[in-house]
Amino acid sequence: MSDGHRAAYVAFDRFPSAKGSAVHIRHMAAELFDRYGGGLLCVLGGGELPAYQREGGVEIVRFTGVVPNLLDRAEAFTRWVAEQLAPHRDTLELCHVRDPWSALPVTGRMVYEANGLPSIELPYAWPLVAPATLAKIRDLERDCLSRAAAVVVPSYVIEKAVIDRGAAPDRVHLIPNGADPVPAGLPRPPAAPGRYLIYVGALQAWQGVDVLLRAFARLADLTDLALVVCSSVSPNRARPLRRLAERLGVGDRVVWQYTLPHEEVAAWLANAELSIAPLTASPRNLDQGCSPIKVWESMAAGTPVVASDLPVTREVLGEHGRFVPPDRPAELARAIRVLLEYPEAAQELAARARPRVLAWSDVRHRLAAVYDQVELH
Repeated sequence: MSDGHRAAYVAFDRFPSAKGSAVHIRHMAAELFDRYGGGLLCVLGGGELPAYQREGGVEIVRFTGVVPNLLDRAEAFTRWVAEQLAPHRDTLELCHVRDPWSALPVTGRMVYEANGLPSIELPYAWPLVAPATLAKIRDLERDCLSRAAAVVVPSYVIEKAVIDRGAAPDRVHLIPNGADPVPAGLPRPPAAPGRYLIYVGALQAWQGVDVLLRAFARLADLTDLALVVCSSVSPNRARPLRRLAERLGVGDRVVWQYTLPHEEVAAWLANAELSIAPLTASPRNLDQGCSPIKVWESMAAGTPVVASDLPVTREVLGEHGRFVPPDRPAELARAIRVLLEYPEAAQELAARARPRVLAWSDVRHRLAAVYDQVELH
């Protein structure tokens, strides 16, 4: 491993992977490393990913420790990041981080990219987490956000959340997620059913995939319609939802695709009748916020979107999606049915939504402007 990097990007996320977070990391880190002539990328590993690799001027190091408890793993990651950064203390000019575990060891100039807040998301993975533990994590978030030279957020909802946690308002910069334009006429994937709805993304409870399955069960009379779930996680983590599909009597009409390479997802989206974003009205979506890449990519593919009516989806789609009250399968099914019966109206929605999408090159340009400001101070 060489010394002397001027920039580091640190994320408590596996990279690369099929998740939207990996897409985001790829583009944001590329802007950082292009600016500084390379750098150090510290991320989570696992599977067949190497612990170390070099791509031109970028060194990629992956944390491979096996620590079952999430918080213990996060603490071990923090210690490991400190070890990785130590050889570069004298040359590092900027560290770009995505979470408090990555930010804690940073002592110099830091840009904090806040896509989520562990104090809000942790109870979903660990429902029995103690309030005192969450309070400690909130303190960590507050400390890291207040130390950051700049905080980058993808939505207004998250902007408010980070300011509430101590980020200086004049240092918070809104940079929405992006999606590259999808060319017209992408071939239908060989495994695609004839006529289908699509859901793309992870399967956490806040995503509302269970609501979508219940809505799909109410469309049983549309016998030529399938539901494609492009899951960014493994089949094991889909088991509860697959069992739910079976209990609802739609198991044979749901097509599951797992961890598809990102470059293959666009064709699935482009050939779908509708893309569904059934986000729940949970603290994760209402208090923390998000900027769902699945929605941006659906818009870029020219696919009409049916989404839960939440501030975060209104922020992305404007008025150019079909909105339904969250957590209500009957109303979601009704909205899907209406758009299927009026395909011209659905396509008009998609056509109006498409120009709202930022290309990733535009996102990178906005991030570069943030770096410019940070370097001036």
